[in-house]
Amino acid sequence: MLEPFVTQRTVLLTSFRRDGTPVGTPVNIAVEGDRAFIRSFDAAWKVKRMARNPEVEVAPSTFRGEPQGPAIRARARLLEGEEAEHASELIAAKHPILQGILVPLGHRLKRLRTLHFELTPIEG
Repeated sequence: MLEPFVTQRTVLLTSFRRDGTPVGTPVNIAVEGDRAFIRSFDAAWKVKRMARNPEVEVAPSTFRGEPQGPAIRARARLLEGEEAEHASELIAAKHPILQGILVPLGHRLKRLRTLHFELTPIEG
């Protein structure tokens, strides 16, 4: 199910508010096997929405978040320790300048904690 996202650089991640309203955010993605990985900072609203409701939708998109294909349903899981480090390495390898240098530096300068999430497709 993640095959279309292997070469995709940006996806539209749609998380859901308490009332069910969808909120889309463009994020960079890296895929390994049947799992995809994204990163964000701890104070981001999408992180808070995914903590309440881990079911999300992911669609190929432009850098600005304009959908370029059909969305799939997935479950987001916060990673810690070695899993988070592995996700960080995959994301940085796919996006060396933006996610390897600029985003981590920006998070450090703003004193934000970088979080990594695993996205696993939901069948059906």
